[in-house]
Amino acid sequence: MAYTGIVKTVEFEMEYCRFGRGDKTFVMIPGLSVQSVMGLSSALEAGFESMNDDYDVYLFDRRKQVPDSYSIFDMASDTAAAMKELGLKDVYLFGASQGGMIAMVIAARYPELVKKLVLGSTSCQVHPDKCMVIDKWIELAEAKERQKLYHEFGKNIYPVNVYENLSDYFTNVSGTVTDEELEKFVILAKAIRGFDFTGELENIKCPVMVLSAGDDMVLGEDAGEKIAEHFKSRPDFVFYTYTGYGHAAFDTAPDYRKRLADFFEGN
Repeated sequence: MAYTGIVKTVEFEMEYCRFGRGDKTFVMIPGLSVQSVMGLSSALEAGFESMNDDYDVYLFDRRKQVPDSYSIFDMASDTAAAMKELGLKDVYLFGASQGGMIAMVIAARYPELVKKLVLGSTSCQVHPDKCMVIDKWIELAEAKERQKLYHEFGKNIYPVNVYENLSDYFTNVSGTVTDEELEKFVILAKAIRGFDFTGELENIKCPVMVLSAGDDMVLGEDAGEKIAEHFKSRPDFVFYTYTGYGHAAFDTAPDYRKRLADFFEGN
């Protein structure tokens, strides 16, 4: 059963969940979310059941209290500090969306922590013209339009059929969102604006796999290709596009977890 705990450092507290029975360490950094994903720890454990025998799995949230200005680089520094506090190193690291941005910073700036890196539905450079969806989310969160925010979020990350199946869920769960959660969401979402890590990608020395979403309405369908341009000449780089899948391909593509495991297990 998944364990949920809190990492405490001098500067912050961060929730994480842990499951699995393996000898290797697999760390996941989730994307931007309206509410913490910690409440979904049991579902995550079930979703990654195929990897539970081989990996000791950690999922890190963002720090509990975030400052008014909190960049992707700050998030990476805090997550790296949390990993070090727990004694983690040489991990198999997977970051999705904003989590992928955090993961690439960790891999470049804290290379001792990362053995292999997988980046899903993410970008190394977010231009203003790629922020229209995120800007709309920020606008709704600042207006405390909880239900509209959840539905806009769902519409933009999931295919139409998945969104429609989850529509009632979004309506119901939106009623549980607190003002504090909305304020935190706005701070985290604003951190994506103008993010640019292209100048440091060359500092990532571990094997890398980029999983792109062909119909990504959040960061753009070419987001993964921009990262791939920096790694394509390397023999330890893998690039794959999920054609016909939206931003949350990491939740909806049936072979996503197998592709992760195969890359981690490969030489």
